[in-house]
Amino acid sequence: MFGIRSTLKLGSLVFGLSAVLLVLTPEVFLTLLELDSSSAALVWSMRMIGVTLVALAGNMWINSTNPSDVAVRRVGVVMAVAATGLGILTVLIPAPLSWFTVLYAAVGFGFGLNYFVCFLRNKM
Repeated sequence: MFGIRSTLKLGSLVFGLSAVLLVLTPEVFLTLLELDSSSAALVWSMRMIGVTLVALAGNMWINSTNPSDVAVRRVGVVMAVAATGLGILTVLIPAPLSWFTVLYAAVGFGFGLNYFVCFLRNKM
């Protein structure tokens, strides 16, 4: 189990990788999610999400180095909610569940659970 700071850094790397894949190859991501990869609107949406994830990944990494434990805990709360929400939304995808969808949801739930355990153990 990681502390909040380490979880933010690892999450930043995961989101950063997702961002690169979403910007460069959104069709692959859509195919893995069992969504229509020929839809120009969905491809554009995936690229837009990728660009947004660049900002999120950068903020997660920067906030992980904040000397204030209170500030890091607050960022951890936001990310715990976001990671859990990502897991929930992934399971509710309007497409058949694939191995990738289940894996992606598990990653979100795993991060959410790890943040929660860190809060309980007061582990920074």
